[in-house]
Order: sequence, then C-alpha cells, then structure tokens
Amino acid sequence: MELKQFTGICRESINLINLNPLQRGGLLSEEARRVAPDWIDGYSVCDFCGGCLDRIKKPPIEEFVHKALPEFLDCDVVRLTNGAREAKFAIMHSVCREGDTILMDGNAHYSSYVAAERARLKIELIENSGHPEFKINEDDYAKRIDEVKPKLVLLTYPDGNYGNLPDARRVGKICAEHDVPFLLNCAYAIGRMPISAKKTGADFIVGSGHKSMASSGPIGVLGMKKEWEDIVLRKSEKYKGKEVEVLGCGPRGFSTITLMASFPSVVERVKNWDKEVENSQYFIKSIEAIGGIKQLGVRPTEHDLNFLEAEIFYEISQKHKKKGFFLYHELKKRGIVGIKPGLTKNFKLSTYQLNKEELKKVIDSFQEISRMN
Repeated sequence: MELKQFTGICRESINLINLNPLQRGGLLSEEARRVAPDWIDGYSVCDFCGGCLDRIKKPPIEEFVHKALPEFLDCDVVRLTNGAREAKFAIMHSVCREGDTILMDGNAHYSSYVAAERARLKIELIENSGHPEFKINEDDYAKRIDEVKPKLVLLTYPDGNYGNLPDARRVGKICAEHDVPFLLNCAYAIGRMPISAKKTGADFIVGSGHKSMASSGPIGVLGMKKEWEDIVLRKSEKYKGKEVEVLGCGPRGFSTITLMASFPSVVERVKNWDKEVENSQYFIKSIEAIGGIKQLGVRPTEHDLNFLEAEIFYEISQKHKKKGFFLYHELKKRGIVGIKPGLTKNFKLSTYQLNKEELKKVIDSFQEISRMN
C-alpha cells in the first residue's frame, strides 16, 4: 500500500463560494476556528470526564447541554449525539418496539428510513403532492394515524430536498389529540432559523450540528420533554452513569468543542432568519428571470435550501464536450462549488449567509453560463 497517497490532501472548496446545503450552515465560526487546534486530538474532552460526559464542567459541557441548549431549543432535556440520525434512532429504539409502526412524511430524509429499519419498525408515509410543490398536507396525519395506529409520528422540518416548511404546530396538535408522540426532524432548521419544541408541540426535536450549527461533525442534538427522559435516556444496569441509547457517551472531542465555540454566533444569526428568507427569494426571482430555470417546492420559498429544475443547463450539456459535468466545471472556474458534478437538469443549493456581493456573483455566473446555449 502506498501510504503517501493519504498525505497532502487538501479541500478544493476552502476559498470558494460553496452552495452545498449540507455545508452552508455548518461553516465554522471564527471562534470555533481559533479554539480548534487545541482540541483536535481524538477523545480530547475525555481528559476532564468523571464518568458522565455531559457533566464535564471544564470545558463547560454541563452548562451547555443542561442549560444553554434546552433554552435555545425551548425543551426540557437535551443530549448530544453523533448526528441527527443517531438521535432519531435513539428515540425510535426506546419509544417503540420491534414491529411497531412509525408514520413519517413522504419528504423524510433517507436516514429517517434507515433509523426506523434499524429499529425494526414498519414505515407508513404521508405522501407529498408531487411535482411541482411536493407539499405535505398536514391534515392527512389525522386520517393516517387513525388508519395505521403508529407508535411514533415524524415530520421533517424542512425537508432536505425542497426546503418545504410544513405547519409543524398543526401536526403537533393532531398528534396530541391522538396521544401519539411527535418527533420533529430539524436538521436544516436548528441553528439556521428560530425553532421552539414547545410551541410546535414536539415531544422530541432533533438537529444537526455539522449541517446547521456551524460545527465540525458529525454531531447532533436531541431535545425532549421531561416525561421521556427516563425512557430515552435510561441508564445501564451495570454502569450506572451510562445512558444506553447513546452507548454511554455522545461525541467525545473536537465536534463538541466547535459546537460550543460557535454557539453564541449561532444564537445571534438565527435572529436574522427573515433576511435569509428575503435573500433566498431574491435569488430565486433573479435566477428564474434567466429563463429555463424553475424552483420546485412550495412557492414562494421559505427557506435557504432550494431545488432547481434547469432545462437550459440540461440542453447545453447535450452539446457540451464535458456533458453533464460542464456546469460543475463552469461554476468552479468562476469560484463557485457545491453543485454536485454531473448534475445539470435538477440540483439543489443553499444561499445561507451569502452576502449581496456573493449572491450577485452566483446569479451573474448562472446567467453567463446560460448564454452558452
């Protein structure tokens, strides 16, 4: 094996405008970048652990997990996990039993499916409205709950394809009326926009630090009502301080520190969510004015993540020597990345925290490329 192939690896997008929805909300804050070098070694925070990770006082993980995050999420109890999917699985595995049914929206992320499959649950769906809105009808939950008798209901808020924001409060009210626990998957919401578990009626709320909370990953946040604490966070019979569903400890190093270091700036930036939506709508209006490009999903967009149907770029790709890869290369030449190589006809992107100058550069670049037709 040639070990030298693993050295000298660099990230090509570090100084470029990155439109990838997976990464725009996860870009590290300056504070996180400053503290990062001191905590990059393996289980760096475990030097200070007395047996319970979330009770470490220095660095102030205990204050962060038991005070700051519950206040931010407006819920009773919070734990850190190794990702949003791990948080979802912990809930499904502890609240449900093998063979039980979970009801989720048709726009759910694939990790919601595999978490349910890993917990050996039956999956039922609320189908979306199809092209072009792919909208979830919240009232469908009432009918489907009566039909399939789920032990848990999941809503994706927003979904990771179209950025649709269904009425979470409406679904929460329906679940409460039917006495079914409600899980709100906010991987693209927590850290980008204001969110309250209590106002939506969620029994559980899940977020992603590396997608939306300006932290290195993988790391997730799991919030819940107090009444679920003893079930989801049950302790090991042998190791009394260890919580079974998180396998004893959550994230144990660099990711936790960057999540904490970025947290003050994350708290501040969600206050500017209206501006982010305004920028997103401005971008969509400008990009559609080119012609041959259309936003899919609910209109007008209410989120920074958007899905574009771009017939004009597909037409160019049919004649271009680079075929479907031409758009990636043309954007990169202009200092823009994040559109997956090979995609032209359909792709998603995010405008989160792009300033006006950057937005204009992206819009102008798409316009220039469209003239290649």
